[in-house]
Amino acid sequence: MPQISVLVVDDSVVIRRLVTDALQAEPDIRVVGTAPNGKVALAKIAQLAPDVVTLDIEMPEMDGLTTIREIRKTHAKLPVIMFSTLSVAGGAATLEALASGASDYVTKPANVGSVRESMTSVREQLIPRIRALTGRRAPAAARPAAAPVRVAAVPAGPPKAIDILAVGCSTGGPEALATVLTRMPADLPVPVVVVQHMPPVFTRLFAERLDRTSRLHVSEAADGTPLVPGHVYIAPGDRHLEVVRRATGVVTRLHDGPPECFCRPAVDVLFRSVAAAYKGTALALVLTGMGQDGKRGSESLREGGSRIVVQDEATSVVWGMPGAVAGAGLAEAVLPLDQIGSAVLERITAMRRPQPAGAR
Repeated sequence: MPQISVLVVDDSVVIRRLVTDALQAEPDIRVVGTAPNGKVALAKIAQLAPDVVTLDIEMPEMDGLTTIREIRKTHAKLPVIMFSTLSVAGGAATLEALASGASDYVTKPANVGSVRESMTSVREQLIPRIRALTGRRAPAAARPAAAPVRVAAVPAGPPKAIDILAVGCSTGGPEALATVLTRMPADLPVPVVVVQHMPPVFTRLFAERLDRTSRLHVSEAADGTPLVPGHVYIAPGDRHLEVVRRATGVVTRLHDGPPECFCRPAVDVLFRSVAAAYKGTALALVLTGMGQDGKRGSESLREGGSRIVVQDEATSVVWGMPGAVAGAGLAEAVLPLDQIGSAVLERITAMRRPQPAGAR
């Protein structure tokens, strides 16, 4: 299999060298060029035809936001991974880049610590994303046969009303989630709880952005908040989000438990708590994302009689999370992104409509 070719774009000579050295140490990855700004990067993309581009946001002459918009005019599917700083400004710019077509992002090594620590950070964040976005696996790992998609049966027995929508997503998730939520009416009769893999600061900015662009009220989840219909609760970065039933209703619970599937917040943690609190009246949605987070939680939901819908492979940036759930036969529907919003709304509202005479 040919190596994955990468173009590294950053105005810092130090960062370009660090990223190049980290990537070149992998036998299946080859850095075919570097660029100090977006203007040079556009010329090199046309010349070198890389498989992946890593792109800094803050650069002279042509910054990362302008560059990603220009890339998408001619290369709709080229994977582009943004380098972002862990700051309010960096988070806002990253969300804007994702909205403009960036595939994913990693946090830029801080100007502290050793070169070894910085290279480790780059390798751990960047290399799995490069492989996932190009559909590759690490050379030493044998690729298992893809599990066939087995659509699960709708839970047996009389249909139950849906009382909550629980969503899990990761790579490509911000825009996928925005697409789904913008299809929801302001009077959505259930609360929505979400785990999107993101660091602190980013999740608050993400919630604020969704609050501005959807008809629902969206906020970063706080501990002990009662769930109310028409409100979306986004798990904070680096905190697990659960829902817990109390005498007065269901409330949020945040905690610092160990990561699951290398993630905190983790979809599995949220889904298990939803399964325990709602006893078969939940609808879960698994959108695009890398890895398998959400699969075990989906098992708990299915065991309790809840329903699960996942995004299909063709419209997912990475079909890891939804593919794992679909491959395990846990999803009752595997749908393209543009059909998910209406399908979810139909399931939520179906049991709340007046029933025809004689209907069960």
